[in-house]
Amino acid sequence: MMMLVFFLEEPSAEEMLKGVLPKILPKHVVPRYVVFEGKQDLDKQLERRLKHWKTPNTRFLVMRDQDSGDCRVIKQNLLNKCGAAKRPDTIVRIACHELESFYLGDLRAVETGLGLNGLSKLQKKRKYRAPDNLPNPAQELISLTKRFYQKVSGSRAIGPHLDLKNNFSHSFNVLVRTIKYIVSNNYENIHETS
Repeated sequence: MMMLVFFLEEPSAEEMLKGVLPKILPKHVVPRYVVFEGKQDLDKQLERRLKHWKTPNTRFLVMRDQDSGDCRVIKQNLLNKCGAAKRPDTIVRIACHELESFYLGDLRAVETGLGLNGLSKLQKKRKYRAPDNLPNPAQELISLTKRFYQKVSGSRAIGPHLDLKNNFSHSFNVLVRTIKYIVSNNYENIHETS
């Protein structure tokens, strides 16, 4: 039995993962979610929470939004905290720019999950073919769905419908590839997936 612990900045990320992980995780891997109250809370508590984790056969993945920051600086800062906690094998993944980029990369999942019509045909538009480049994906998704999308309930509804093989969000694809590597016992080579 392996435990895969996700350190997340917000509840919407947990809801998305609860929809996606059943398609990825084998039965011997148990997911666990540690949800913080935003990125500052994650930054403040991550080192301590990692340091005091004692359950054997546990793997860790930290996921955070880039927002307007430099993703390399954010990732390095989090990796430094993991190293200080004596958990240098912890994996850090950054959603570029926000979690909603994952959803804009698969408008069919948004359409199905939220029960809306006509969104999937918009995937051909240039901005939805590269959703990680959008500076404010959450606002884009709210506007696109005419305010029907809400962070937590929307993530819960969309997550199970996300296509693991056909998503235009590069950061989503890296996350999925990373999780697959972790659970395939290829953990020592995990940094090659970023």
